[in-house]
Amino acid sequence: MTEQLERATFGGGCFWCVEAALKPLDGVERVTSGYAGGHAENPSYKEVCRGSTGHAEVVQVAYDPDEISYPDLLEVFFTIHDPTTEDREGPDIGSQYRSIVLYHDDDQREIVEAFVVELEESGAYDDPIVTEIEPLEEFYEAEERHQDYFEKNPQDAYCRMHAAPKVEKVREQFTDQLVQ
Repeated sequence: MTEQLERATFGGGCFWCVEAALKPLDGVERVTSGYAGGHAENPSYKEVCRGSTGHAEVVQVAYDPDEISYPDLLEVFFTIHDPTTEDREGPDIGSQYRSIVLYHDDDQREIVEAFVVELEESGAYDDPIVTEIEPLEEFYEAEERHQDYFEKNPQDAYCRMHAAPKVEKVREQFTDQLVQ
């Protein structure tokens, strides 16, 4: 393991779902649910849900680049959500559920921009990708009850209907990248 973990920040709908899908990947040390991409300081879940802060529900992934690469994380992220729907993922509607990649440095920006171009050129999606690509200005950790939500609430109806299929998709499509 490298001495320094790197970070990636993604929003693709409800953070419970994205967190649950990325946690089992080998090399992912931590996934923290939170808020980013908005204008208010220290937003609460209630404020973000109202859509008044401009923030998206996001996850911040701390990962070991010797174990999993940033492009590998992008591949999983773009597989588990629909990057062609604006301000929506499944039943969740509003700008707080938008598809967004918040890059931490110029290398990440270049990688994600090239990744999206490749996806577009490959015809991976029938509609254009609307994922926002922006620099990470500030990440605000969500309240404790939102951390590890799927793990703590596997029988929750929302989790069974929306998070569990994303986790299963990762297990099926990225078997070689899962923690053994």
